[in-house]
Amino acid sequence: MDNSFGTIFKITSFGESHGNLIGIILDGVPAGLDFDSNFIQEEINRRKPGQSSITSPRTEEDHVKVLSGIFNNKTTGAPVCLIIENKDIDSSKYEQYKDFLRPSHVDYSTLRKYGGFSDYRGSGRFSGRITAGFVMAGAIAKQILKKYNIMIFAYTKSIGNVIDEENFPINELEKLIDLREQSSVRAINLNKSQIMEKLIHEVKKQKDSIGGTIKCIVLSFPEGKGGPIFNSIESNISRAMFAIPGIKGIEFGAGFKASKMKGSEHNDPWIVKDSKIQTTKNDAGGIIGGISTGMPIEFTVAVKPTSSIGVPQKTVNIKRMENVEFEYSGRHDPCLVPRIVPVVEAMTANVLLDCLLIENYIPRVFKK
Repeated sequence: MDNSFGTIFKITSFGESHGNLIGIILDGVPAGLDFDSNFIQEEINRRKPGQSSITSPRTEEDHVKVLSGIFNNKTTGAPVCLIIENKDIDSSKYEQYKDFLRPSHVDYSTLRKYGGFSDYRGSGRFSGRITAGFVMAGAIAKQILKKYNIMIFAYTKSIGNVIDEENFPINELEKLIDLREQSSVRAINLNKSQIMEKLIHEVKKQKDSIGGTIKCIVLSFPEGKGGPIFNSIESNISRAMFAIPGIKGIEFGAGFKASKMKGSEHNDPWIVKDSKIQTTKNDAGGIIGGISTGMPIEFTVAVKPTSSIGVPQKTVNIKRMENVEFEYSGRHDPCLVPRIVPVVEAMTANVLLDCLLIENYIPRVFKK
């Protein structure tokens, strides 16, 4: 397994869904950063289960504990290790179904890869539970980026066929954050939010699940950062997004709509405004040639329906090598989207901080 990500700001994930804990080690954190444990906990609280009737009923406190790298409430430059203990563990369902290949789960691929030795309880290392570590790392990255006025904002754009097509004024970010946190699905348009929530409840009653999309916007990221070819910002963000269980697609700016446009429609005209070069629109998503343009970085990810559902499905009993019908019962989210929103922000922050450290835009030590 490759459990580390990043070049200078490197994160290493460890732990399993039903193990003792979930954790993250952060190497390359600049020394001298004020350590805001309250902010890290707030970010984790947005991701944790049991938040509402449309999330997993698993009840976890998800209390963040610091093991190393902090002294006198500041980062020291040493590796920062953060953990969350798993408390509400019920592995009985996984013991009951361990011989069944759950449709669209990792059971068969991990069986072939690891010879039956991987932890199958709650999907082990492949569970969305491990993203708690991503969020802890992202919370520290966000604190550093905020010092440079770089803000990252994600929200639910669609659930199923319910799509929010409105273009929101991103210069009113605090207002948008407030609206999003009023929504149980983390949408901005509260009318659309109610329709999305109703749809999730409907599929939940049917013992089914549903997917959706999340849009992410990065404000004030400096121009000229990133690299061409194999070190493009799009490449690194995409790699980070696909480390999040459940993500099945990504598009930047106009994305797949660009395939239906003419060049005259897709091209973003350059202008001078307030003595600054910018574009009149942003179909490029703030990145050209893998390098930032100074315009907002914008991308959208597709989230698949939760694989764990109670609807009867055909599968294989691997022990008996026979076809069977399988009906799963357990604790799961009928829709992953709302809890993935903070994870998308976190992994974006991790990528962009690493980029700016590589570019020497951010120092390795914050002076007193």
